[in-house]
Amino acid sequence: MANRLFQGIIHQMRDAVDRVIGVVDDNGVIIACSELVKIGEMRQGVRDELAYTSDAITSGGYTYRPIGTGAKWEYIVFVEGEDKLSEKIAMVLSVSLSNIKNLYDEKYDKSFFIKNIILDNILPSDIYVKSKELHFNSEEMRIVLLIKFHTRSDILPFDMVQNIFPDKNKEYVISVTEQDIVLVKDIKPGTDIREVEKIAENIADTLNTEFFAKVSIGIGTAVDNIKDLAKSYKEAQVALEVGKVFDTEKIVLSYENLGIGRLIYQLPTTLCEMFLQEVFKNGSLDSLDRETLMTIQCFFENNLNVSETSRKLFVHRNTLVYRLEKIRKLTGLDLREFDHAITFKVALMVKRYLVSKPVKF
Repeated sequence: MANRLFQGIIHQMRDAVDRVIGVVDDNGVIIACSELVKIGEMRQGVRDELAYTSDAITSGGYTYRPIGTGAKWEYIVFVEGEDKLSEKIAMVLSVSLSNIKNLYDEKYDKSFFIKNIILDNILPSDIYVKSKELHFNSEEMRIVLLIKFHTRSDILPFDMVQNIFPDKNKEYVISVTEQDIVLVKDIKPGTDIREVEKIAENIADTLNTEFFAKVSIGIGTAVDNIKDLAKSYKEAQVALEVGKVFDTEKIVLSYENLGIGRLIYQLPTTLCEMFLQEVFKNGSLDSLDRETLMTIQCFFENNLNVSETSRKLFVHRNTLVYRLEKIRKLTGLDLREFDHAITFKVALMVKRYLVSKPVKF
């Protein structure tokens, strides 16, 4: 595609520029030129030399300049001559072809198409039309992973993730913000969410090991239609938001496994406050000290098993029973009873949710 695009522009410019002009690709091969016989010739030596500079260089009677800016560029323009005018023509060619290629990519690039879908920047009726133009399979199982970077580096987050998933035809890496990267991944029908979580854990480990980057990853639900990628993306966002409240130690959070936390997160704060007032009529939740709260947490983690909890806490069974009885007198809830334990567990999560919400003035 780029070959035809560049050759078309070069062909239109050849009469206006009284010199040989052309484009070299990332393999050092001339892919477009005002003199057609030169197409296919090698310029590998020039490419190797330009790898260490972004400025123009001269070699063998030609001036060369990379297309685009920064460390990442794929093409080089060249102009016959080694004088100042050749350098200026090369600069104009570089800027012009770079802008034309960006506009072309926006129109025909699949990653840009998916970005518009997940950000709701395209009408549903246009999605199918565009997918046919791009020969994009619109009915395939895919899932969205939202990778949030918590550290900054000289290497862009997008480049880090793209380095892990270089195949642009199977996985689509999309930069939403400077620190938020979306990975849209094809999966097989019936893939268990735990397999996707394992992939996410490997991504986090690789980013931490190779780039010293700390991330958290939210996973949406799998969808079988391209238009539903926006839903999967929003779910991945919710997973990260809920995780910040209820699972602060977790790096990977999937929407499917958020449990009660997802329900609580969607409740209005006024309803949550009313619930706490009804459960703890005397405000007794705040009267529980740190040791008591740790005992309650351990009791829940061990499935309300008194013997196992006392063993984990290194206390006598009777000591634990005494603490549970003390909690019952303070709150009116006996954690040894399943219904009371559920109420208390939800109340603790509601309290944590209210504490996490910013105060509005």
